[in-house]
Amino acid sequence: MKQFFLALLRSNRALPGYRLSLITTLLWAGLLIVLPLSTLLVRPWQDGVSAMLTALRDGRMFAALWTSFSCAATAAACNLPFGLMLAWALVRGHLPGRHVANALIDLPLALPTAVSGITLATLYSPHGWLGEPLSRLGIFVSYNRLGIVVALMFVGLPFMVRAIEPVLRDLPHELEEAAQLLGARPWQVFTRVIVAPLLPALVTGFGLAFARGIGEYGSVIFIAGNQPFRSEIAPLLIVVRLQEFDYAGATAIALVLLVASLLVLLLVGMMRKRLALWSEPA
Repeated sequence: MKQFFLALLRSNRALPGYRLSLITTLLWAGLLIVLPLSTLLVRPWQDGVSAMLTALRDGRMFAALWTSFSCAATAAACNLPFGLMLAWALVRGHLPGRHVANALIDLPLALPTAVSGITLATLYSPHGWLGEPLSRLGIFVSYNRLGIVVALMFVGLPFMVRAIEPVLRDLPHELEEAAQLLGARPWQVFTRVIVAPLLPALVTGFGLAFARGIGEYGSVIFIAGNQPFRSEIAPLLIVVRLQEFDYAGATAIALVLLVASLLVLLLVGMMRKRLALWSEPA
């Protein structure tokens, strides 16, 4: 590692101030990213291995982690078709008001998460505009896992759309026309000509939405109900453990979420590479 940095510093670059900019970038990244993550990796073990193992044997923690992971995966999977349809409408559909719709897609990223949570809880409550007609059909969204999935779909949809949109925009129309001229049916054009090049983007959007979902807090706690072993999410349990001064338990949950997020991002990168090679024309 030391030789790597020395080689970077000794390398001749045409960019003026290359060494200074490199040192500044590494220092800034170290202070903002590496140092906090390293602290999170070390802190759970400061109270001893036994305290860490005791925290990892907590049944409530596993229930909260299962709720977060399962709901995040479900929400990301549900966002796949919706994200594809929205990206298609923005890129291929020349509809009035598409610029307004394009701005509204990014609204979940700009809104404070607490505002999103209160809004969703109001809409889907038993007496809300959407919750009341759904409750008549026997569908109760608020205060259970379905509400968590809805909230995570709301915050994860922009990641899905923005991952698909640029790839779909660069996809040549001539490929679809050539497939139709060669006798391909509409479903063959869709699956083999359109969806196949979009697979890396779909995987990327799924991974980003899932990674965001497992750590989402503000937009979920207002609609989830927060019942232990039923609708309690892992980020909320971290706050509960901190309020109980159980730092070992809180950091253990945070460590699991960190490792899971890193593994998801690594898996997404590997799958993108494989799918990109598979979807390239021979």
